[in-house]
Amino acid sequence: MSMDVNEILGMLPHRYPFMLVDRIVEMDLENQRIVGYKNLTFNEPFFQGHFPGEPIMPGVMQLEAMAQVSGILLNRVNDREGAIAYFMAIDKAKFRRKVVPGDVLRMEIQVSRMRSRMATVSGKAYVGDDLASQADLMFGYGTE
Repeated sequence: MSMDVNEILGMLPHRYPFMLVDRIVEMDLENQRIVGYKNLTFNEPFFQGHFPGEPIMPGVMQLEAMAQVSGILLNRVNDREGAIAYFMAIDKAKFRRKVVPGDVLRMEIQVSRMRSRMATVSGKAYVGDDLASQADLMFGYGTE
């Protein structure tokens, strides 16, 4: 199952300049796994100040991109389209490679633990075959 940006906008509350997912290329609900992309251009707002003369995608933005891809998966797995999976915790975050304008960030997310109101996922972000960052992310759903 894949999704274009218009379908993603229908799933997530994020908007420019904070939307960090351009496409979902794979979503396996049975195995609770998803793969999404962010195409990075020099026009990304964070590149203007991080860092002038050497633009690098901040690690925290890489984690946020993984969280947004995770939110799409969690809402589909939990049949909660339109709900917000709130980003609650980060564990074991590691940054292994610079992510720069022109890169395509591929985020692979696998659910590690699922409960009715909480979930933990393992996320990895790649540029080509190179691991750029990874982390375990925890989410919760508020009362509705």
